[in-house]
Amino acid sequence: MLEQIKDTLNRVLSVFSTFGFADFLDIVMVAVVIYICVRIIRETRAMQLAKGIIFILIVYGVVNLLGMEASGYIFKSIFSNILIILVVIFGPEIRSILEQVGHGTTSKSLKSIIHPGVAVDIAELTEGIEAVCKACANMSDKKVGALICFENDTLLGNVISSGTEIDAKITSALVENIFYPKSPLHDGAMVIRDGKVFAAGCILPLTKKTVSSSLGTRHRAAIGLSEESDAVVVIVSEETGAISVAKGGVLQRNISYGDLRDILTTEFLPTGSSDDDKIITKLVRRIKK
Repeated sequence: MLEQIKDTLNRVLSVFSTFGFADFLDIVMVAVVIYICVRIIRETRAMQLAKGIIFILIVYGVVNLLGMEASGYIFKSIFSNILIILVVIFGPEIRSILEQVGHGTTSKSLKSIIHPGVAVDIAELTEGIEAVCKACANMSDKKVGALICFENDTLLGNVISSGTEIDAKITSALVENIFYPKSPLHDGAMVIRDGKVFAAGCILPLTKKTVSSSLGTRHRAAIGLSEESDAVVVIVSEETGAISVAKGGVLQRNISYGDLRDILTTEFLPTGSSDDDKIITKLVRRIKK
């Protein structure tokens, strides 16, 4: 046992004895490249695909460890063409990385190491939910159409980039003004991120499944986004004034002001009010940013 420990220590010392500035620079460059790639794809669906690939790698390691020949052969066949698979899957993201490098925007990602984001204040988020519910009730009475997306764990970077960034405090007046029929942003969707109106005039993917003919484009877009992410989407019908909520590809129609508030509160506010709950929530939001 002592000989094995000694041998391991000797190997470690031998590595450090030959470690030079070039090796240090090499490690830093690889770390920066990986970090920038993660920062760019983190707000896209590619992040979910990346998590799936990591899971497959873990399973592959377990298969090799247990000596499972049949499963090992299948995984080897997959990973022998892994570069082609990655290019096909992450084609748009690779193009985005190259474009951002060309435009010099990656410096923003490096600056964000120092400023990783602002934690969400529970009271501010509660106030924002109340403001959205009040605005939806007012727009429902006036039959003003609205489409409001509450970002959850899956970041909506692709959706946000299709609209206009606002990054303002949520108020019922702001929400109603954005969806006012003569407003330039009223036709698109609003994205709520970290308790703020982050963007408006955004384009959402339409659902591909068959839905009722009575549902318009707003409802189809809301269902489509909820199928591709864990966002909660609130819709106010322009024709009937009815309020609906889409979540997980399922549409809840004709809900009341109180039901809307309960759904949003349950989904986005922590169950407890202790300081520990608030700290955990803030840490999670910082990691997301």
